[in-house]
Amino acid sequence: MYALWPSLRQPRAARAMSPELVALYEQRADLPVSAFVDLLGKATEHIDVLVYAAVFLHEAYPRLNELLRERAAEGCTVRVALGDAESENVRQRGEEEKFGHGIESRCRLALMHYRPLLDTPGIEIRTHATTLYNSLYRTDDQLLVNAHVWGVNAFGAPVWHLRRAGSGTLFDTYAASFDAVWNVAQPVKES
Repeated sequence: MYALWPSLRQPRAARAMSPELVALYEQRADLPVSAFVDLLGKATEHIDVLVYAAVFLHEAYPRLNELLRERAAEGCTVRVALGDAESENVRQRGEEEKFGHGIESRCRLALMHYRPLLDTPGIEIRTHATTLYNSLYRTDDQLLVNAHVWGVNAFGAPVWHLRRAGSGTLFDTYAASFDAVWNVAQPVKES
């Protein structure tokens, strides 16, 4: 077999650290909300948020909508994909995290927070019914990945901070994941 596929003979050497990894946090709760706000405030081209709810952002930083409006007014494209409170995947996540219907309520609350942005040029809000493996917070070439762990609320799961680097592929993998969910997400209609 090795004569046909010599690359199988030697396993690839593992890298101790990706050139794209800026920091690793044991829990999302270890990051101050200011870390999220600083990244959002520095964005000039893209802000992409993929979550089920992430109401902690609005709760801890009441100016979030104003900040997103400011970024959009400066030409930044803002895309927010929230969990569809009626979806089976959201309901199941609530069961797995022993949160019951709380996650569904938080999805509705998140939509209520973002709804005032619907008429803002450059900002689009959608809902998705996908299985959410990671919550993603992208600003230009930086990305916070909140890796979900079965049975653990998102605030207790790890976060890695990535920065796009020439030789790395992690950032682009997560950016493509956002785009894939965005493409199946449903635009939120103004009420």
